[in-house]
Amino acid sequence: MVKVDISGALGFLSEDEIRAIDTSKPLKELSTLYENGWTVVPSNYNDELATQVKNIAEKIQNESEVLVVLGIGGSYLGARAAIEYIISPNYNMLPKETPDILFAGNNVSGEYLEQIIELIGDRNFSVNVVSKSGSTIETAIALRFFKSMLSEKYGSQGLKDRLYVTSDIGSPLIKLAESEGYAYLEMPPEVGGRYSVLTVVGLLPCAVAGIDIDELMAGAKDEFENGVEEACLYAAARQVLYRKGKKIEMLACFEPAFRYTGEWWKQLFGESEGKESIGIFPAYADYSADLHSLGQLIQEGERTLLETFVSFEKPRVNPLVPGGDLHKDKISTIAGLDMHKINESASVAVKKAHIDGGVPVLELCLPEMSAKSFGALAYFFMRSVAVSALISGVNPFGQPGVEAYKKNLFSILGL
Repeated sequence: MVKVDISGALGFLSEDEIRAIDTSKPLKELSTLYENGWTVVPSNYNDELATQVKNIAEKIQNESEVLVVLGIGGSYLGARAAIEYIISPNYNMLPKETPDILFAGNNVSGEYLEQIIELIGDRNFSVNVVSKSGSTIETAIALRFFKSMLSEKYGSQGLKDRLYVTSDIGSPLIKLAESEGYAYLEMPPEVGGRYSVLTVVGLLPCAVAGIDIDELMAGAKDEFENGVEEACLYAAARQVLYRKGKKIEMLACFEPAFRYTGEWWKQLFGESEGKESIGIFPAYADYSADLHSLGQLIQEGERTLLETFVSFEKPRVNPLVPGGDLHKDKISTIAGLDMHKINESASVAVKKAHIDGGVPVLELCLPEMSAKSFGALAYFFMRSVAVSALISGVNPFGQPGVEAYKKNLFSILGL
């Protein structure tokens, strides 16, 4: 379960100010107005759903060396975040028995698409197209390319056997799958794309990568049942700081494997809160690398920033810094120290420097980077942002502004 530490913000707000934020009304809205949506996804996970996902994943693993996931926004960010967080950002380069997983359909760059095709090469591959509406142009264009490739390489029957559709019940994609004989997984229609990582949208790519999706969902269920107080604390602290002029939130982690979780978080928080001319702007940084590009601005720039650090108690691996006569340099005193200790020390040093410089720091603490903790953190973030948005008076489940560019693009292309 996620633990929230507000000690780094207490010089900028008080516990009384946090207690003055009423989170009971947003929680009631979530449990009544949205009772069939993502809020209950962890408790709806059952053996039947798990078996369905695992059977498709096993078929893909047996037949293919590559799975290409086509989708944009929440249709791919959650799955990519989970794979990098739970396994490695270098997943495709690791020796393993599971397929490489490539992501396409998230832009309209011809160069990027050609590079994905080159990465597949002559290897056997399958495709999972993910879209709630079934009409997202970036994904629809990529689907045309990969359907042609599947048909050319495997014929019409091979195309049917290797194309997997994930979409809303009754969507154009599901109707296409039914008419052309593709296997499909139905997304819960009441779950928005950015809230869908704990549904079949995220679970199928994770299962193909060899992730224990039962453990992932167990973490989400634990957070669902026990994490209300911590989620509300985070939501309330953010809102107090926002009212004090902290308009930008920098989510930061000292583990590179967290990067795409940060990217997923940006969409989740940006689309959920950024409406009606209000909302905290979500940004993400990889520490300590980004301290060498953003550190100066964070330390001494305009004081409109709050930070949220994500930390882990135990590392997956913990090598020692080499010593010996070979290394005669100015850091010889740290020879023999473990890397986790140094990483923790960097976090403490950065936190102190930024607080001293006028930046409040919240911290989210987890035991380790694992399937279970990813499930917990994903649900924690979804509950937190929904509560936070409702506190500010906006609907956390719409994204009307996203449609503006789509309408313009369709008009330009004559669609």
